[in-house]
Amino acid sequence: MQTLVLLALVGLGAQLVDGSLGMAYGVTSTTLLLTFGLNPAAASATVHLAEIGTTLASGISHWRFGNVDWKVVGRIGVPGAVGAFAGATFLSWLSTDVAKPVMALILLALGLYVLGRFTFLGLPSHRVGLPLRRRFLAPLGLVAGFVDATGGGGWGPVGTPAILASGRLEPRKVIGSIDTSEFLVAVAASGGFLLALGTQGISWTWASALLAGGLVAAPIAAWLVRHVPPRVLGSAVGGMIVLTNLRTVLSSDWFAAPDALEAGLYALVWIAWAAAVTWSVRAHRALSREAVEVERAREREAALEA
Repeated sequence: MQTLVLLALVGLGAQLVDGSLGMAYGVTSTTLLLTFGLNPAAASATVHLAEIGTTLASGISHWRFGNVDWKVVGRIGVPGAVGAFAGATFLSWLSTDVAKPVMALILLALGLYVLGRFTFLGLPSHRVGLPLRRRFLAPLGLVAGFVDATGGGGWGPVGTPAILASGRLEPRKVIGSIDTSEFLVAVAASGGFLLALGTQGISWTWASALLAGGLVAAPIAAWLVRHVPPRVLGSAVGGMIVLTNLRTVLSSDWFAAPDALEAGLYALVWIAWAAAVTWSVRAHRALSREAVEVERAREREAALEA
């Protein structure tokens, strides 16, 4: 029972983050399931089954708050579904001994990307309004879908920053569109896992617990996307993903490291994580102060003109 409550809380927290950042539900939930001993394919399958419900609820919530661009959803979601089905089939084919460190490496790389992206770059918003073309979105969806299924997460960490970096869609619509299109990815990945694995190793109870927490959080996250500081949240989540999956990588047969080296790496990650969150908090406060000063200057100019 304690495990189910923990999973529900993780599902709630992961969906709050995912709905606010457009990423991290899968990588957060899959990381936890791997620490509980589930094999990589079953862990990814369990998370994607839960995501069918959470992404549907999230998509509806984002749509109601006006955070969805349906052209982007269609252009990236369909190729994403194709990539996810292929990724699920590929991961199911790998042996557990090979798949676990492979998945941990993918999750570790995604965690480093999320940590670095939000710590140093934040959320770019230039060039808003220019069209996003199919020749950009289709390959992006295909790659992101494949990574999502093989890594147990990755649709958001790959897709969201790429679209944000283009600067052509305002951040809240990037997040809402990625979350909505993820429904197609979750359905395709789940179909691929069920076709390849059947129900072997999939924990329906755990999937239900993750789903329950995610359903509670979905509408809250869609509202919070306008208010929460995503830069700070991204740094915090990225560091957690890095730390957790580093442990899996270092303990595998591929990377059998001396205890002293492991301790040193963990200490380095903790220090870097704390520094990243601190940097993000300061950067967010600085930008907030700058925005207030700009607004005050505009008010003064308007008063003088009047």
